[in-house]
Amino acid sequence: MEIPVLDFSKLEGEERSETMASLHDACAKWGFFMIENHGIDVELMKKVKLLVNRHYEENLKASFYDSEMAKNLENGGYISDKDWESTYFIWHRPCSNINELTSLSGDLHNAMDDYIDQLIKVAEKISELICENLGIEKNHIMEAFSGSRGPSVGTKVAIYPQCPHPEHIRGLREHTDAGGIILLLQDDQVPGLEFFKDGKWVKIPPSKNNRLFVNTGDQVEILSNGAYKSALHRVMAMKDGNRLSIATFYNPAGDAIISPAPKLLLPSHYCFRDYLNLYTKTKFGDKDLRFQSLKNMANGHPSILTGEN
Repeated sequence: MEIPVLDFSKLEGEERSETMASLHDACAKWGFFMIENHGIDVELMKKVKLLVNRHYEENLKASFYDSEMAKNLENGGYISDKDWESTYFIWHRPCSNINELTSLSGDLHNAMDDYIDQLIKVAEKISELICENLGIEKNHIMEAFSGSRGPSVGTKVAIYPQCPHPEHIRGLREHTDAGGIILLLQDDQVPGLEFFKDGKWVKIPPSKNNRLFVNTGDQVEILSNGAYKSALHRVMAMKDGNRLSIATFYNPAGDAIISPAPKLLLPSHYCFRDYLNLYTKTKFGDKDLRFQSLKNMANGHPSILTGEN
C-alpha cells in the first residue's frame, strides 16, 4: 500500500488542482501523508536530527537501559502498560520551556528554535489548504485554535531504542492524536511506525529525501464534522537500531472552544413543514441548496432559494 506523497512545489503551478485533490483524498481516506519540497532548510533538518541523536547517546541512553522497565523486559516479562521509548517534550508556543531543559546543548537549543520557526509556517500552510478543500475560510483552523493566546505548539522528541525483546512491548501503544496537525521529522533508516487503514496496519517507511510525515488529529476530525479522520497508529519496538522521532504538534490553545465549522453542519432545529415547502418547489433541484437555505433561515438570513426569511 503506497503512502500518499504530496509535492508542495506543485501548489504554485499548473498541477495545483491535482495536488489539492490528492491532499483532500489523503485527509479523507488516510488521515496521514508525506510532503516533500516543503521549504524547510534541509541542512537544518539534518542538524536537528544529528544533535537529538547525540543528546540521546550522551545523556539518556545509559539511564534508559538501567531503568526498571528495561530490566523487567530482560527478564522475559510482557509489558503492556508502558512504552519502549526515551522521550522529552519541548513547548514552543505560546510560551517556550526549552531554557528549562538544561541538559540540552546550546547548539540543539538554537537549531530546534530555528527549525520550529520554519515548521510552524508549514503547519499554517497545511491548515489553510485543508480549509480551502473543506470550502471554509482559509484562516478558520488557525482562528479556531487560537484561544486567547494563539495556537499551542510543542514537540515530542523520542528515541525508540534497540529492543532485545520487541515481541514483549510496544514502542508506543495504539492511539489517535488528541490535537490538530502533527508534523513528524523521523528516522531515515529504522522503521517501526504503523498506521491503521481499512482493517490493516500499514507500515510507514523511514522518511527519505527530507520528506516530512503529516497526520491529522482528533480536533481536525471534529472541526471538519468528520470529513477528515484522525487515524489510529502505533510504534513497534525494533530489534535492530534506534528509531528517531521528532513530532511537532500544531494544536488548539488550552482555552480554545472547538466545534464543527458551521458551514459543514447539516441544518438543524428547523420545522419540517419549512423543509417540505422548499422541497415541493425544488424537488428536482440541488439538495445542498435546500440544506443551505434552511441554515440561512435558522440564522435569520434570506433563503437562497426563495428570498424569504
